[in-house]
Amino acid sequence: MARVSTESNLRVEARLLIAALALVAVLFYVLVSARTFRVGFPLDDAWIHLTFARNFAELGEWAFRPGQTSAGSTSPLWTILLAAGFFLKLAPYIWPFFLGWVLLTLLGIQAEIVTRRIVTTYHPRLPWVGFFFVTVWHLTWSAVSGMETLLHGFIIFYVLSTLLVEPRRYIALGFLTGLSVWVRPDGITLLGPLLLTAVMIEKNNRDRGNAVFKILVAFSAFFLPYLLFNLALSGNPWPNTFYAKQAEYQAAWLSLSLSYRLNNYLMPILASPFIVILPGAIIWMGRRIRMRDWAAIASLIWFFGYIMLYFLRLPAYQHGRYIIPAFPILYLWGILGMAETVTSEKANQTIARVWPLLLGVLCAIFSVIAAQQNASDVAWIEQEMVGTAKWVQNNIPPDAILAVHDIGAIGYFDQHRMIDLAGLVSPDVVPFIRDQERIAAYLDEHGANYLVTIPSFYPKLVSNHEQVYPPGNTCRLEPTAEKMCVFRWK
Repeated sequence: MARVSTESNLRVEARLLIAALALVAVLFYVLVSARTFRVGFPLDDAWIHLTFARNFAELGEWAFRPGQTSAGSTSPLWTILLAAGFFLKLAPYIWPFFLGWVLLTLLGIQAEIVTRRIVTTYHPRLPWVGFFFVTVWHLTWSAVSGMETLLHGFIIFYVLSTLLVEPRRYIALGFLTGLSVWVRPDGITLLGPLLLTAVMIEKNNRDRGNAVFKILVAFSAFFLPYLLFNLALSGNPWPNTFYAKQAEYQAAWLSLSLSYRLNNYLMPILASPFIVILPGAIIWMGRRIRMRDWAAIASLIWFFGYIMLYFLRLPAYQHGRYIIPAFPILYLWGILGMAETVTSEKANQTIARVWPLLLGVLCAIFSVIAAQQNASDVAWIEQEMVGTAKWVQNNIPPDAILAVHDIGAIGYFDQHRMIDLAGLVSPDVVPFIRDQERIAAYLDEHGANYLVTIPSFYPKLVSNHEQVYPPGNTCRLEPTAEKMCVFRWK
């Protein structure tokens, strides 16, 4: 197993420094967005979570539309955490950003602690490992996205990093693995490295059986209620999004060339400061494999399996947000490899000083670029999604039924009855989610009055219908433009 230092406590001053830098990083993204257009979220899905959270907090209902119970929330735990913001009157903006800052800080502190425990020669004045984790752009972006991404990433990172230094914490890690499913269903994959490590490090079958039993019982304490929760809401053991996303995108994604799909997944990983610590990840993991460090080996198998799980089903959406939760453990391997190298007695002192500085400079450069991209994404969501939602609320008759693709902002700012063309809260459309002829018949059958969508999603559906928003005829003149448009359906 990995060598562990007995000096593992991180001083309060170091924790505060990590928290302060995390706050600066989060505020930087928010301020760039405010300066570019206004404060907001870069993804429409953030408004889905907030709509569920508001209805839960204010009405006590697990519903996207009041009175209509739904299993459309991918992340019940994140929804519950967001609901607290409505009780505190800090939603929709301050509370999600606050949660993002807290999670970013905890992730940075955990990375610093684990590095100090494994690399006994690492004891700098400034906790630069923690600094790296709170400023690397994928994680900071996740903190301001309004999404469950960073919560999921933190739980995964805590489980896998703790496995490296305390692999026999079977009950605690089993509990956290079960809890992770309440953040995203793919959290169940953490059972793999836990069970493999337990089986390989225990010396006899009795100890192996006890370890496996503890993990499974602790895991089931959260997992079984999760299954019952979804069954009660929808009759299915998984949330609607589990089925809807795959039905909508999997076939089109797999029809693309292998080279395109590989590039789609590699770019989010390599377009970051990680490129500097990639050699460290290779060096460190190579050493652990030779040492037969089963916790590290199990984590490596999990990482590639997790990435492959999504690669075979979905594109790497917005900056790779579905695979970002796997990035922190990848970063840790790189950090550990480089930290062991530059802090050893034989290390070149110039490299030892320059490498952390180079890492910091790259984090700053990528942060500026990412903050500007985030601001651009926020501006688009605010103009197209939020702007359209507010127009619909003020201009469409209140008894009208809307057919909507991308329901987040519409659900939060508008009160009309709706049909969700993406199937998140209207799961009966999932079997024909891309069949425009069947969708048209479905909309007629269910009395839809207006269609709200980006025209390129449904070119046949919008072709013969009157555009009522935005003013003019831009949706027809530029059918491939990324504009949210409203069409009169019936």
